[in-house]
Amino acid sequence: MSTLTLKGPYWVTVRQYRRALRVVAAGVLLSLAMMAWLRYWDGQTTGTNQDNGFTVLRIALDWASTAMITLPLLVGAFVAGPLVGREFESGTYKLALTQSVSPARWLGSKLLVAGAVTVGATVVLIGVYRLGWANFTDAWSFLWYEPGTYTATGPVVVAQALLALGLGALIGQLVRRTVTAMALTGLVTGLVLLVVSQFRWSLMPVKTITGPLTEGITTVLPASSRETGSGLITTTGERLPLQACWDRTEQWDVCPADMNIAGQYWDHHPSSHYWPIQLIETGIVLALAALALFAAFRVLRARHA
Repeated sequence: MSTLTLKGPYWVTVRQYRRALRVVAAGVLLSLAMMAWLRYWDGQTTGTNQDNGFTVLRIALDWASTAMITLPLLVGAFVAGPLVGREFESGTYKLALTQSVSPARWLGSKLLVAGAVTVGATVVLIGVYRLGWANFTDAWSFLWYEPGTYTATGPVVVAQALLALGLGALIGQLVRRTVTAMALTGLVTGLVLLVVSQFRWSLMPVKTITGPLTEGITTVLPASSRETGSGLITTTGERLPLQACWDRTEQWDVCPADMNIAGQYWDHHPSSHYWPIQLIETGIVLALAALALFAAFRVLRARHA
């Protein structure tokens, strides 16, 4: 039993933030209970004249999607930023360093406790979202590639939260002010994740479907595929914009002979690309998180050898 008991700086960290830990646990359990109830309600009203459960569950998923996108920013601003910044601003870290605790162990204990809670809570929230999403996997606003659904259903959001934790540990030491650390951590985390997301659909090569030229330039892609580009293709393989024939003939499916149009093409990511892209992006974000943590410990060592 004693081996399971937290000791030293770990016990101090848990004791210091016990109220926040209780709030996190209560929030996660409440989210789980509410989503389970909405799933049950939806099942009870499906096919009836008063299908209110479906509507409410859809609204709840919309909110949950937004919440999961902003979760890493909240972790950075309200967990990672104050976790270190407040200690330096108040000077309480000095007391810990006088208790035969090395600076690296002091910071490591805080990050380990915060990381364990963050990962555990985030994994449960992913399960909560998937519990409600199971009824909407084919809905146009909840397809696998939609930003909210993509973030909320896979491991990438866990990596994003850990990145926020690492950035908070670094920024908290650099600014040594609680409110400033909160603001900067949230801002920097958001900017880094925004940049990474811009390359998301370039992490894997797209698949291409070709077909005959049709009136109206209709698509032949499955509903679950994410289209990344489309247009006309010539007999030599050259790609042209969709409106290339329209600009010449004012008809979508009538092209001048000199253009040598062979048909249409569609570039897309099929749903089978979901997990490879998730895992690649997760690896990239985890590498950035490790880099932030490495920098945080380097700064700590330089200032408190």
